[in-house]
Amino acid sequence: MNAPPSPRRIALIQGHPDATQPHFAHALAAAYADGARAAGHAVREVDVARLDFPLLRSARDWEQGLLPASLADAQAAIGWADHLVLVFPLWLGDMPALLKGFLEQVARPGFAFGGEGSNPFAKKALGGRSARVVVTMGMPAAVYRYWYRAHSVKSLERNILGFVGIAPVRETLIGGVGALSPDDARGWLERLRRLGRRAE
Repeated sequence: MNAPPSPRRIALIQGHPDATQPHFAHALAAAYADGARAAGHAVREVDVARLDFPLLRSARDWEQGLLPASLADAQAAIGWADHLVLVFPLWLGDMPALLKGFLEQVARPGFAFGGEGSNPFAKKALGGRSARVVVTMGMPAAVYRYWYRAHSVKSLERNILGFVGIAPVRETLIGGVGALSPDDARGWLERLRRLGRRAE
């Protein structure tokens, strides 16, 4: 029999930009959190849609500006965690703009990476953390994965998460969400609970 996983610290980032009503992405995140807490893992949840922050408009602001006070707890949760879970819907083939803006704000120099010698990006300061990316979409997941090569998720994994040292990154792609049967929806929720219990 496999031994239970050691307790982990999980930052669960809900990236759906609509907080006015429940969506399947919210149910998936809740199922993951329930499974994780039931297994003894510590979970801090960040609901991006409930945070008020400006979009970055210049490299200078990103490099030298201050993190908005509204994002201090969210950035602290990422720094505290040893496993990140990002849940979001696919919009126009990519993550919603609000989630992208959030990641641009929190992944700042001095927190997410640092310099070494003449290379300002040499040190990946968030190394030692793993991640799971959970993406819902209207199209079949197989079409997105094999026809579109899951391009935006791969970009997130390589150009944002990998850039700051987060690895490995695993994916859960859930297609056809507008047409899921109740049994299929329950099946996905149970899969997320299992992933939460294993902190994967």
